[in-house]
Amino acid sequence: MPSEKSIATGLKLIESDKSKILNLKVGSHENVEPGQYIPRADAQQPPQITYSGASPDKTYLIVTLDIDAPFPSFGVLGPILHWIQPDVKASELVLKTDAPFIANYIGPAPPPGSGPHRYVFFLFEQPAGFDAKKYAPANGKTLSNWHRMRYNLDAWSKEIGLGDILALNYFKSN
Repeated sequence: MPSEKSIATGLKLIESDKSKILNLKVGSHENVEPGQYIPRADAQQPPQITYSGASPDKTYLIVTLDIDAPFPSFGVLGPILHWIQPDVKASELVLKTDAPFIANYIGPAPPPGSGPHRYVFFLFEQPAGFDAKKYAPANGKTLSNWHRMRYNLDAWSKEIGLGDILALNYFKSN
């Protein structure tokens, strides 16, 4: 499975260091705990994200993956990319941006009959000189599903020079 190293590293990170848990507000669900169930209808908009370790003089990048597609027991299409948001800044610990996305946010949509999927939110410091336009679809178009399937975060991290995962959180939904 693509992205195995990033996924395993991130999940292990929040098990061993609770300060690395990214704070998510998903719909009306505040302070989402890792693995918390969120109904699909409540997670169709990008979450509000805060991180106590964020610095106002740094720029961040958020990546979201569904690591259980199409079924938790049969992940042949996964992980599925759900969001890449560059140029995120910290303002009073809330991460915000007006910058265009690389991959537009798509909410949970597991197929009928599937158990809950895990939607993992990674926070990285954005590399200096990173050119988001190089990776974004032209003219602000949304990223096609073809480019989301079997997304290899490990390879992309290496390509653009991403450092270590700063923080992570995930919720389950179906």
